[in-house]
Amino acid sequence: MRPILKYGVPAAAGLATGGYALSQGEDPGSAVLAGLAGGSGAAGGLLAGRMAGKYAPVLGEMAQSAISPVGQVARSVAEQLPEGSKRRSVMAGTRNTLADLYRSAGNIPASAVQATAAGGAVPLAAGIAGLGGVALGAIPGSMGVPGFQQNVITDPEYPGSSNTSMARTSTPTLRYLG
Repeated sequence: MRPILKYGVPAAAGLATGGYALSQGEDPGSAVLAGLAGGSGAAGGLLAGRMAGKYAPVLGEMAQSAISPVGQVARSVAEQLPEGSKRRSVMAGTRNTLADLYRSAGNIPASAVQATAAGGAVPLAAGIAGLGGVALGAIPGSMGVPGFQQNVITDPEYPGSSNTSMARTSTPTLRYLG
């Protein structure tokens, strides 16, 4: 595999995942973890694409074995319908289409299977792994590690949030901000 694909796609997916997490208001530590997890997920997606390309002949045989019984059922239904009816011509057309799919399923190039699998697996794996990175960032955030804490917005009118004499002498109570 070309190095630009092998390393560039996971790096781009990691940057995109981390940037998206940061744009959604996540703390910087969680965004970094989301980016790292997204990059490793994209690398896993590329590996899945390579495996799909390697096993493309097996996938073609599996597709043929799935299409064959359906084509046989379509042929037997078409034979039972009256000659010249519209339903029989539709069933015959369906059977011909399935026969064409059966023939072409055995001739699917491995590169097409590989590209299709990677095209679906890379963004899906990067997104799911990025969510896992954000969830993983909640662990250090709960322990108070700097960089993993959300920005807490305080209400300036709340008595305990300023250095006025009233704020220093009042007892903190639960208040709803409206």
